[in-house]
Amino acid sequence: MFVREGEGEPEKIGSMPGVYRHSLGDLVEKCRRLSDQGIPGVALFPVTDAALKDPTGREALNENCLVLRAVRALKAAVPRLLLFTDLALDPYTSHGHDGVLTADGADVDNDRTVSVLAKMAILHGGSGADFVAPSDMMDGRVASIRLALDEAQLTGTGILAYAAKFASAYYGPFREAVGSAYAAGTRSLDKRTYQLNPANRREAIQDALLDEEEGADILMVKPAGAYLDVISELRRETLLPLAAYQVSGEYAQIHAAARLGWLDYIRTRDESLLAIRRAGADMILTYFAEEIADRRSEAPLKDA
Repeated sequence: MFVREGEGEPEKIGSMPGVYRHSLGDLVEKCRRLSDQGIPGVALFPVTDAALKDPTGREALNENCLVLRAVRALKAAVPRLLLFTDLALDPYTSHGHDGVLTADGADVDNDRTVSVLAKMAILHGGSGADFVAPSDMMDGRVASIRLALDEAQLTGTGILAYAAKFASAYYGPFREAVGSAYAAGTRSLDKRTYQLNPANRREAIQDALLDEEEGADILMVKPAGAYLDVISELRRETLLPLAAYQVSGEYAQIHAAARLGWLDYIRTRDESLLAIRRAGADMILTYFAEEIADRRSEAPLKDA
């Protein structure tokens, strides 16, 4: 779920039919309906005003920033709904990267970024997030976040680790949705120095198991559809709950092909989700969730 400042009707996202940027008030009402449909949880992503972005992403540590206001509002209105909040700096940085850059601007500074993420985790957990979800792929961040949460007496706040997040070409529509593409000036921002090489399966498994050792409660593979082999292998290596994120590009390409008449929308949508489940995912983050929960509808959600 994408949340924005202001009021009014939800804003369409051109590359993601049926997905919107919601004002805070609309988000609460939407999530109440989703919970009533049986959806157990939502992942929140803020759309940060460009004026609040800077190279270090300091708005992420604002105790009254948009995502924290959203968490507090949702917990008050729909307490049974599980809230997953993203721990990464790309919604807040003027350069669009997931962390603080090194002095020469050539890469993300791992340790400085991890320090910020740990502080973010305390703010998110203290505001009511059920799970914090580090999506940055910095080394050692799960251990630092777990320690920070425990020291802040937030032992009940879980960690859903983006344990195997690849430097994928499938993230373009998401970057449009949160505005990190505009901050960077391109949808194809190069994050290969810290996200995983799509060719390297063994490194993905190693990184995921390190997150388990550091205290992650759930491991996640992202993207899902192009990495079913990683999901399957990781399922054999861990007893932790395993999640998979069917990302924006996967969602968008099904919609695009169906609109051109090249694919059957319902069958392709359902087959894509079934494949992820068959590979071993216990849970799936997907933009199709509302449609799947509402099985009365056998047609794509209509644009409002």
